[in-house]
Amino acid sequence: MGAHSFVIVRRAVGANKLSILHVSGAKSKGVFTGLIEEVGRVLWLRLTERGTQLQLTAPKLAPAVAVGDSVAVNGCCLTVSAHRGEQVTFDLLEETLERTNLKRLRRDSAVNLERALAAGAPLGGHFVQGHIDCSAKVISFERTGEDYRLKVELPPDFAHYAAYKGSVAINGISLTVAELLEKSFVVWIIPHTKRHTNIDNIETGDLVNIEFDILAKYVERMLARYAPQD
Repeated sequence: MGAHSFVIVRRAVGANKLSILHVSGAKSKGVFTGLIEEVGRVLWLRLTERGTQLQLTAPKLAPAVAVGDSVAVNGCCLTVSAHRGEQVTFDLLEETLERTNLKRLRRDSAVNLERALAAGAPLGGHFVQGHIDCSAKVISFERTGEDYRLKVELPPDFAHYAAYKGSVAINGISLTVAELLEKSFVVWIIPHTKRHTNIDNIETGDLVNIEFDILAKYVERMLARYAPQD
């Protein structure tokens, strides 16, 4: 966001959704909601003279973005470096490749896409920064009745951020922790989410991107300030 802008979060009258007011009127550069707009397809991921680049086809999203816009790709905030027609291209940092599942993308891989939150738009999920904490393996993905139970490894370095009934973004999707186990956690997926995200293609052993709730990180930071010093 601009250097002299700030955000107000308000609840619409008579509604259960929050809205974002960006006071300066400038476009948000990296706040997402975890509600996927489109599932794009990978055209290529390769090393170019500009570094590693990722090109996708996204018929709905690509015509609506401009160079410099922020887009969450599998939950990872990337900046549009080029676009033409239904194609959009991003530059990738080495750290992004190391920390996320983007390094495993192949031609025709499905990726979840969401543009940065527009000023005044409803916040239907939760605040997602697009800063992936880690990638973790899918332990199981099973249908139970009409819904789906997704169990994911919980890396020990990040386990303290997970909370029962807390928010978590998996591949950029806003979900709720339904079960918190010693070395894993479980979320439930409704049929609509499965059909309209790349969860539809997920298999045991796949890597998923995880971003834990930003509120947990702020709490950790504040508590550390007042922790007794040795």
